Amino acid sequence: MPDLSLPDKAKVTNAARVSEANSRERPPSVDALARAIGDIDLPHAVLVDCARRSIEGGTDYEVVARRYAQDFEGALIGEVINATGVLLHTNLGRAPYAGVSGTRALSVEYDLAEGVRGSRHDAISEMLRLLTGAEAAIVVNNNAAAVLLVLAALAEGRSVAVSRGESVEIGGGFRIPEVMARSGARLVDVGTTNRTRLSDYSEAARELGDDLALVLKVHPSNFEVSGFIEDTSIRELTSVGVPVIADLGSGLLDNNAPWMPAATRPLPNWISDEPGAVQALNDGADVVMFSGDKLLGGPQCGIIAGRADLIERCARHPLMRAMRPGQHALVPLQRVLLSYLIRGVIEEVPFWGMVAVAVDELETRAASIIEAANVGEIRATHSVIGAGAAPGATLPSVAVVVPGDVSRQLRMRRPVPIVGRVAEGHTWLDLRTVHPDDDQGVAAALSDLVR
Repeated sequence: MPDLSLPDKAKVTNAARVSEANSRERPPSVDALARAIGDIDLPHAVLVDCARRSIEGGTDYEVVARRYAQDFEGALIGEVINATGVLLHTNLGRAPYAGVSGTRALSVEYDLAEGVRGSRHDAISEMLRLLTGAEAAIVVNNNAAAVLLVLAALAEGRSVAVSRGESVEIGGGFRIPEVMARSGARLVDVGTTNRTRLSDYSEAARELGDDLALVLKVHPSNFEVSGFIEDTSIRELTSVGVPVIADLGSGLLDNNAPWMPAATRPLPNWISDEPGAVQALNDGADVVMFSGDKLLGGPQCGIIAGRADLIERCARHPLMRAMRPGQHALVPLQRVLLSYLIRGVIEEVPFWGMVAVAVDELETRAASIIEAANVGEIRATHSVIGAGAAPGATLPSVAVVVPGDVSRQLRMRRPVPIVGRVAEGHTWLDLRTVHPDDDQGVAAALSDLVR
């Protein structure tokens, strides 16, 4: 049999080739790879984890590790420039507001005059009394919590009448029937999807007798029904003979909007037709619930306001402890309410500043951005309110439009990402939702894209 083994010299050469191939395929050390992506501003422990996952995955180690790190960085909650044209963008935190700052302790539940434990609700309740006419108010984590707490405190084990047209589901799977079930109250549907009359509620009251605890009126939030429709007003519902509670949802304090400047009058329908807390209470609602981070323009929270005895029952319910907000919500809410009372709402509450800005001012800003960036064109567009408030309402606006889809490059920009929208093969940056202080940053981002 012939000898098929390689000569010694050939064996050495082949071994060298195998060693070289293995060297090319051998992954770098985890630490070395983590340091290679160290220009990404993340803790070293996170970069090490990204490196380890990349090495476990196979090839293109640095490329993959860098992508993992960028994905982690993008998942962190941080400031962005909202250029989408959605004033209350749920995914971008809804209403922008000034948060808690500084390192000192806060008198959240401390009575400075007496030196004893105080209430976190007293001052806010007093401000809401002045702003809405309610006898008392408390604050919880969000409006869904407000609805759940009111139902549990005022109707557990009893029936609550709701129009079939208002037995709705809103964002995040919040369904009135399911919330009602969790509260311990029993849902009683009245009327039909498109028409519910006072007689429907009255008939339910006659049939249920003392078992009927409340009538609940629900804001439709993110949809509207038109055509052959009829509903029953809060004023009419007060004749049913049980407390009327109203989920106003959107958080408009007063649909006369006395804080709006003269130039914006007459008010657009999305304001004047929106149910306001002042109007609901004046019409006879015993309790109203609404969001703090929508048309009110503050932090995420839920406000419960109305008759003092009913608010007291809510405040003493065991669920209240689980739902009460901390300083992160109470301090900015206090600041926003003070703005409605003694400061300029347009200047102090960013949401209403976005609403009030004139189109010609937006055009001037757009022209300055385009001149500085040397790219883009001005186009008319329409902004929307968002967050389930004033469904269908739009505001005329102005956008800086650049060719192509550069939305990812803008979102990946640091230190402050820019979130726009893509339509008609172009990237649109709606300036109604961009604070004027960020115009220079937008121009710099667009200029960098050109370079």
